[in-house]
Amino acid sequence: MLNIQLASKYAAAIFEIAKEEKNLDGYDKDLGKVRADVFSIPEAVKFFQNPLVPQQAKKDLLKRAFDKEISATVMNFLMLLVDKKRIGVFNEIYDIFASLKNKEQGILIADVTTAFPLTKKQQDALVKKLTTVTGRKIKIRPHKDTSILGGVILKIGDKRIDGSAAGKLRALKSSLSVQR
Repeated sequence: MLNIQLASKYAAAIFEIAKEEKNLDGYDKDLGKVRADVFSIPEAVKFFQNPLVPQQAKKDLLKRAFDKEISATVMNFLMLLVDKKRIGVFNEIYDIFASLKNKEQGILIADVTTAFPLTKKQQDALVKKLTTVTGRKIKIRPHKDTSILGGVILKIGDKRIDGSAAGKLRALKSSLSVQR
């Protein structure tokens, strides 16, 4: 709980800077790059969370990895996180930042679970349909789960639509057991 509160404060701070500079997408791109290149790797996360690793080693690694690839402000933000011993919650900070950015830009995130990856054409068609239905901009966050057999499970906010083959089989089984 404390980590989320701390992450929220740092995410709100970098969000406000990005908003002030009218560069939400640029900051999102830079922070997303840091996440994809470093904080999506479990060993790297352990390295940055390890209190025995010197702060300077963490800074040096970030500088070598992202020098001239991200904005100076985002690099300074990363250095601040290292100095304040908060770099270990970077993923949480990024998640909260992305959520704030999407809310600011009126974007809804649609979690789409399928048994097999959707093609670009299928994703575009789904985005178009969801945009029409909701009247809002939609961004798809794809997930793969072979246990659903086929179809799609869609989650937007607190609404969940289960159009999966497994879900339909469960519903059929349930209705058959009720009719006995």
